[in-house]
This record gives sequence, C-alpha cells and structure tokens, in this order.
Amino acid sequence: MKNLEKYKGVIPAFYACYDEEGNISPERVQALTEYFVKKGVKGVYVNGSSGECIYQSVEDKKIVLENVMKVAKGKLTVIAHVACNNTKDSQELAKHAESLGVDAIAAIPPIYFRLPEYAIAQYWNDISDAAPNTDFVIYNIPQLAGVALTQGLFAEMRKNPRVIGVKNSSMPVQDIQMFKQAAGEDYIIFNGPDEQFISGRVIGAEGGIGGTYGVMPELFLKMDEYVRAGKFDIAREIQYDANEVIYKMCSAHGNMYAVIKAILSINEGLEIGSVRRPLASLIDSDKAIVEEAAKMIRDAKAKYL
Repeated sequence: MKNLEKYKGVIPAFYACYDEEGNISPERVQALTEYFVKKGVKGVYVNGSSGECIYQSVEDKKIVLENVMKVAKGKLTVIAHVACNNTKDSQELAKHAESLGVDAIAAIPPIYFRLPEYAIAQYWNDISDAAPNTDFVIYNIPQLAGVALTQGLFAEMRKNPRVIGVKNSSMPVQDIQMFKQAAGEDYIIFNGPDEQFISGRVIGAEGGIGGTYGVMPELFLKMDEYVRAGKFDIAREIQYDANEVIYKMCSAHGNMYAVIKAILSINEGLEIGSVRRPLASLIDSDKAIVEEAAKMIRDAKAKYL
C-alpha cells in the first residue's frame, strides 16, 4: 500500500546554497532546511531545477542532500532529484539518496539526444532499481528537457511498483487531468508551474512542487488551505498577487534564483549565496527590482495572513 499522504501539500524546491567562493555551503544548506521546517511546509524537493542541478557535480549533490537530511529527517518529506545525463551517475545518486533515508527519488528524462520511449523507460527503471526501497517520481518538464511524458510512456512506467506519480511542470493544466485520470487514486500528481498552483490543484493535483514557493511559502500554504476549504475566490486573489511577484522577479537582468536569494536575505535574513555560472548574477540595476519584489511579498503576507 502506497503512503501518498506525506506528499500531499506544498513542497518547495530547494535552492542551491553557496559560500562566498561559490562552493556548496553545508552550513547554509542546513540553515535553509531549518527555514523550511519553521515555515511549516510539507517537504522539500532537493537538487532539482531550482537547485541548479544541471550545474552541480555528483559530489555537490551528495553534500547538499546529506546536509538537508541532517535537519529534515523526520520533520519534512524529502524528494531527491537524482537524474544526471547518464545512467551510472544517476544510479550512484539514487543509492546515496536511499542510504540517507529520503522519502522518494525523482528524475527528468535524459536530455540532448532524442531517445526513444523504451530507452527513457529503461533509464528511469535503472535508476529506480538502484534504490529498490524508495518511491520514484517522474519529472515531466518538456519545455526544458526537450521530451514530454506521453500517456504511453506513463503507462509503461506504472508497471514499476515504486513509481508513485508525476511532478508535472508542463504548461497545459489539462496534462494534470489526463495523468490523474489515467493513474487514479494510487498515484499522486504534483502541480509544477507555480503560476497555476490553484488551477492544478482544482483539476486534480494533490500537491505542488515549485521553485518560487521558498521565497514566499506562506502565500502558497494559504492558497493550499483555501483550495482545500473550497474558498476559490480568495485563493485566486492570492495566486494573482503571487504571480505578480514572480513576474517582477523574472524582470531582472540576473537569473530569477539570484533574485530569490537576494530577497531571502532582505526578508528572512538568510544568506545562501548567488547562482552558479552560466546563470547570470545580479547587476546593480537589479537592486530596485529585488527590493520591490521583497516588499510585494511582505505586503501580500500582511494582506492575507
């Protein structure tokens, strides 16, 4: 019997935490984890897109997860994204994640080469086999990975008893409905695009995993609360305000995650560094955008909490 309750709710995607030299900072990883525990979120999604996984080494990812687990174990649901662009490294990370006691591992499909679906399924199953006692989540993000999870591929993956669902970051909300209808109640579908959190929840997603949740977790927790209560008018108001924050953060020269990290410094006193090249760091003209977005979050929290 699958235990899906621990996945239902608001699960922020964990940010990469660097020291002043741009190396992974164990202390800052632990501090960010403590922050999420205190905010009351359901869990964390570690070493995914928001964790700059494409630019992290295998060793970097291990250090991050080890320090998350030092704080989170027993307090947060932990989903570890383990995909690398080859099976061997992905399996190594899967084994490592299971040894630490994570709740689930997750993986995008291999990128760059356009592989046939049977090869993608083999890749995912090989990763899952390396962590035989751990749940597996398919990460569908076709706009970045270059390949979409089809209904046929999803059906093939459901033959693996460790597969519990999909983190769906494709833009059409309808995809959530289609995956949910195909899979039924024995599988969980996570809403991916933060800008449609309530839309995904209404159409069938039981939880959400998102890259902007971490900078304003209170707003997404409140949206989730109102959706559960059927109070969709107020949930929509909060969604609109959260989206305005996202649009503002995306308007900077620097990468959105660099903006988020600067906002966390202003609003929460959290120092977790910048972003890793080739992601763009902030420039002087971004300061006003950061300060405005930080204030928008404070104002929204004052309005709804």
